[in-house]
Amino acid sequence: MAGWNADTAAGSPGPGAVTLVEGACFCISSANGDIHPDYPHGVFYEDTRILSGWHLTVNGAPLEPLAAKTKEPYRGLFAGRVPRPDGHADSPLIVERLREVGAGIVEQITVRNYAPVPAECVVSLKVDADFADLFEVKEARIQGRWNESRQADGDALTIRAVWQDIRKGVVVSASRADATPEALTYRTVVPPHGQWSATVSAVPTADMSGPAAQPFVRSDAGGLSPRDLRRQEWVSKIPVLRMGNRSIERTLRRSYDDLGALRIEDPDHPDRIVVAAGAPWFMALFGRDSLWASLMALPVDPSLAFGTIQTLADRQGSVVDEMSEEEPGKILHEVRLDVSSGLALGGKSAYYGSIDATPLFVALFGEVSRWGFAPETISSLLPHVDRALDWIRDYGDKDGDGFVEYQRLNDQGLINQGWKDSWDGINFADGRMAEPPIALCEVQAYVYSAYMARSWIAYDAGDMALAAEYRERGGQLKKQFNEQFWLPDRGYYAIALDGRKKPVDACASNMGQCLLFGIIDEDKAPLVAERLMSPEMFSGWGVRTLASDMGAYNPASYHNGSVWPHDNAIIAAGLLRYGFAEEAQRISTALFEAAEYSEGRLPELFCGFSREHFDEPVPYPTACSPQAWAAATPIQLVKSLMGYYADVARGGLWLDPVLPESYGDLHITNAPMANSRITIDISGSVATVQGLPEGMLFHHGIRPWASDLAEKANQTGDQHRPAPG
Repeated sequence: MAGWNADTAAGSPGPGAVTLVEGACFCISSANGDIHPDYPHGVFYEDTRILSGWHLTVNGAPLEPLAAKTKEPYRGLFAGRVPRPDGHADSPLIVERLREVGAGIVEQITVRNYAPVPAECVVSLKVDADFADLFEVKEARIQGRWNESRQADGDALTIRAVWQDIRKGVVVSASRADATPEALTYRTVVPPHGQWSATVSAVPTADMSGPAAQPFVRSDAGGLSPRDLRRQEWVSKIPVLRMGNRSIERTLRRSYDDLGALRIEDPDHPDRIVVAAGAPWFMALFGRDSLWASLMALPVDPSLAFGTIQTLADRQGSVVDEMSEEEPGKILHEVRLDVSSGLALGGKSAYYGSIDATPLFVALFGEVSRWGFAPETISSLLPHVDRALDWIRDYGDKDGDGFVEYQRLNDQGLINQGWKDSWDGINFADGRMAEPPIALCEVQAYVYSAYMARSWIAYDAGDMALAAEYRERGGQLKKQFNEQFWLPDRGYYAIALDGRKKPVDACASNMGQCLLFGIIDEDKAPLVAERLMSPEMFSGWGVRTLASDMGAYNPASYHNGSVWPHDNAIIAAGLLRYGFAEEAQRISTALFEAAEYSEGRLPELFCGFSREHFDEPVPYPTACSPQAWAAATPIQLVKSLMGYYADVARGGLWLDPVLPESYGDLHITNAPMANSRITIDISGSVATVQGLPEGMLFHHGIRPWASDLAEKANQTGDQHRPAPG
């Protein structure tokens, strides 16, 4: 995943930690609601930790945690009890903390007294702010270079920090509290069987130096906060889903909520919404992750994919820079909107060390262009698509052998630059690490898809010469790929070719992604499907990243035997492309069952232990949750099993449902389609659609793939078909 380097992985936030997220702000705390500087906890705003300590005590004692519940992605409720000073077990004092995150946090603290006598309480909140950079916290190397000043004024405490010419600040306000430079304190008497409550907020100062913003004022709309209103606006735009299987319906709705909370704005284009990669460490735009997540979410909100593609196009590489690994035409790996650049990967706010973001940008543009955006918007992006294709030819394939490979340009960059970007992620069957330059199998599949998408777009625009050129490039790559990556004695594809063009012979999930893009020969697909579903690869909860009989296998590793939901969603879609419906159903059902163990939210990854060994998914300690492509996974799984694909320019919507019986009937309303809203009903293998825009027809069956259209156009010399006006 994103910006991850296993050498400097984040420490665990501790048992029962709770993450709340809303756009560019998030909060990580312990199960009782406290924030501990010893853990990677905090309130983060624009990649700066504005609160590093937030300790609530009642009569000098910290709260014993009882329950923590995330009510919305941005709002959590913590219940705890105050330990009795006399050592008796049951305390009559229960404390609830209702916390909401926005530009900072607001917290309502309620003390309930269940005793028949009044309770004298000293409620105190100790506050710390170290203004550490997100990367410092994640990698536990906080430099503490700020000159800090703390000022109490009435019922507010302001903490300011200066370093060189940078100023940061946070204002903590608690009406009617006594503020000192260390803490905010209330002295109160809670009546018998009664309660007491107060509200505390912590907000960054504007440009972190002036007076604090006031983002937590409730609006009149039924006591809704700005976060609630933003969520309502999101919900009004996206499909409403009813499903016979209530558990799967809950998981899909949780996905909608998480995707909504992970939306961030491009500061240069506030109207343009993109998906951040994941909380807590990746609340930023990532090339690969944001492209995948927004593509998976196309049926829910096509504008996310479009915003992501436009934002990445704006930041496309233009020069050669060895530190940030920028190159002309290259699509970035990650961009931070506000971070001390010395700590970011490559030392700049944008880092380009990704081998797959550029071909994915083109391949996914090909898919997005079929979902009905204005022709002039599509054509304005074509120069960026062509620059990306130039990068593939001139920089991606440095040795000119037809394959795209990577080798980091400096020793601070990522060692591995595909989606398995941990330092030990690419290895041989015997466990030896592969030496760069490395050509990954799935990257060749993305490149193949990019060529075929460009061929079809050229054909559709009447440019036959360009269409033929890219179709031939694609055909040549597919032929070479099947000759050099296929391991006939093993019955599967190599994960990669190493620096000596030797097949890296580990059995890994990467070849499963190749299925979706159509680069795998028809005669080899059944062997790939069989291998992916073998006991060594399929844990019972999903396909492992690495087979259990490989030398580097470790079920509790990041990329060498774990199960990643998004990887499985792509594999399931690929299996369906080659006609393996039963296998796709097994993967899909396993993931929906796994989601039941985490309140309907799939994490970034979980451990690869076999389901026979552990009868519930074993969490990976530092997995991001919520995480964009994991949140989009349930949507992608159902979309794939529906066979739900549009091609607005060709005037069609295709459905080819193979939903398992256990999912029940599916009823979707308010689904965006071109400039309209449609209703879809699926019962068994029968689908009906209402409300299609004029000029669009419903087809029961499989939508033609761009590669098939490009091939067919060549064979028939078909006359150019203009898009319907």
